[in-house]
Amino acid sequence: MKKQILGLVVVALCLGSLNSKAQSKAIDGSILAPTPPMGWMTWNYFADNINEKDIREMADAMVSSGMLKAGYDHVFIDDGWQGGRDKRNNIIADPVKFPSGIKALADYVHSKGLKLGIYSDAAPLTCAGYTASLNFEEQDAKTFASWDVDYLKYDYCGAPDDMEIAKTRYKKIADALRKSGRDIALGICEWGDRKPWLWAGQVGGQLWRTTADVRDKWKNTKPVKTRGELHSGGAGILDIVDYSQDYASSAGPGHWNDLDMLVVGLYGKEGPSGALGGVGCNDIEYQSQMSLWCIMNSPLAATNDVRNMNAETKRILLNEEAIALNQDALGKQAVCKIKNENWSVFVRPLANGDHAIAILNRAGTTQNAKINFAELGLNGEYEIRDLWQHKGIGKGKKWNGKVLSHETKLFRLKKV
Repeated sequence: MKKQILGLVVVALCLGSLNSKAQSKAIDGSILAPTPPMGWMTWNYFADNINEKDIREMADAMVSSGMLKAGYDHVFIDDGWQGGRDKRNNIIADPVKFPSGIKALADYVHSKGLKLGIYSDAAPLTCAGYTASLNFEEQDAKTFASWDVDYLKYDYCGAPDDMEIAKTRYKKIADALRKSGRDIALGICEWGDRKPWLWAGQVGGQLWRTTADVRDKWKNTKPVKTRGELHSGGAGILDIVDYSQDYASSAGPGHWNDLDMLVVGLYGKEGPSGALGGVGCNDIEYQSQMSLWCIMNSPLAATNDVRNMNAETKRILLNEEAIALNQDALGKQAVCKIKNENWSVFVRPLANGDHAIAILNRAGTTQNAKINFAELGLNGEYEIRDLWQHKGIGKGKKWNGKVLSHETKLFRLKKV
């Protein structure tokens, strides 16, 4: 009897593993989201005040600014596009905001060499109170496929707290997307409250949020003792890093820990990211967000006005050497090797045998760093390339230098 039970358990585990792998496969058998998705998202700049004209302008700007060339190849429509359902219960776009419809917008975006993402929720209504997809999963998935959508962000406002219900609802939409006849990647957005890094890939997600929504600030001014407090206190850049760094083993090609949008270039703009203390960051802090999101393999979703970027914002978002870490084919998320009051140091291997390290000064003043590579598990001598200076800065078994307050040094190490 025990052998029979053990056999059934093994079979179930194998089937679960096979199902997980099948869920992450594209129609042609390749992996969906083999590298972290990149693009621009509507939410933090426009909130739900979106329309097809603005989105087309952003698509144009993504091409003309060099964003597309750098790898930002998605336009993600967030909440607020919905216009209810027609008499056959097909979900429809708001006819005032999107008079040409989503299919026409997808055609336009695709003509620019970009992909289109859209948004829904695992409840009757979305976070902003618009029509969502609960109990209409297959119908909505078929609609999204008919519009040639490439990506779905699936939120969790209005849904129960229970983890098992979350698994069921996300699996239902993932299955519907796989049956739709089109490759549509699934971004799971339940904010890390139900530990999605443990199950989201198995139910069919390609990426999953690890914390509450990002706010345009460095960190909470009051200590955050639990993940749940990020919802009420607002998640700053450093808060998200601290609450996401322990899940590196869950990430890899086709399944990514999502640290939420880049707030680079928002400078305290009013709107969603400006709530809960989102007063803005300086460019050193924005550069740190880019460095940390890249080395931790988070999806990169800019959310500023790409039509009007200043030189610093462009410099940060278009750093192709940093982006190369994020898009590295090996797909290994960095591991935090050192963390104390003043420092966080991250290390990750790269596909060509190099390693990347990020040295974050957490303190409020400039600090002198003394980093022995052997203490990070990297023995021997290395050529050191600074990915923000875009040049080699020497070779050796260690690096010593000044790091500004909230600055992150980002290095690529090649063994000599």
